[in-house]
Amino acid sequence: MDKKLVIIPTYNEKENIEAIVRKVFSLEGGFHILVIDDGSPDGTATIVKRLQAEFTDRLFLIERPGKQGLGTAYLTGFRWSMENGYDYTTEMDADFSHNPEDLPKLYEAAKECGGIAIGSRYCNGISVVNWPLGRILMSYCASIYVKTVLGMKVQDCTAGFVCYSRDVLEAMDLDDVRMKGYGFQIEMKYTTYKLGFNIKEVPIIFVNRKLGTSKMSGGIFGEAFWGVIKLRFRKIHRRS
Repeated sequence: MDKKLVIIPTYNEKENIEAIVRKVFSLEGGFHILVIDDGSPDGTATIVKRLQAEFTDRLFLIERPGKQGLGTAYLTGFRWSMENGYDYTTEMDADFSHNPEDLPKLYEAAKECGGIAIGSRYCNGISVVNWPLGRILMSYCASIYVKTVLGMKVQDCTAGFVCYSRDVLEAMDLDDVRMKGYGFQIEMKYTTYKLGFNIKEVPIIFVNRKLGTSKMSGGIFGEAFWGVIKLRFRKIHRRS
């Protein structure tokens, strides 16, 4: 059986973390979880440590001092995943905006295509629930902008629910990933595309968080806007 890891970055997710962990472990398929907590002052990491006693050898925790950015959290998780022999690694939010029940179909899609599978909000119309109209338009237009500049045939370029095969992560030079916020998701997809791997989009329904506070900011979108232009003219190298 393939080894499957779910990476969940956290900052102040005490309202959600136990429920999301229990939901993932209730699924068939033997998923493991790596929580990467950036010094949450609300005690998120303490809850994870308590759960580790119950889910021995399935639940793991990396604690980092202070907020270091979503991209760096995932890069840390990807390296840990490869070091520990996982075959498939999925990014997922802690707040249930990504439905854990979609994990098996993302894994199957990544395995089938041999590259990455994206939980896509836009490959089957617009499948977003409880987002303000302005945020939907910003996100949707961002994906159109990215597709236009980078030439990728991906409908949801900024999606954060993505399953990577080990082959993709091993081929990437993770030390050369430069965008750390919202643009990180774009850069990872573009790198996958430029390295010649398949990208498959799986339709999902994205639901805005009910508990906790969103971490989005205008600066995150600014980094992505200018970063995409720079990315278009960068050479993407396979790790030697």
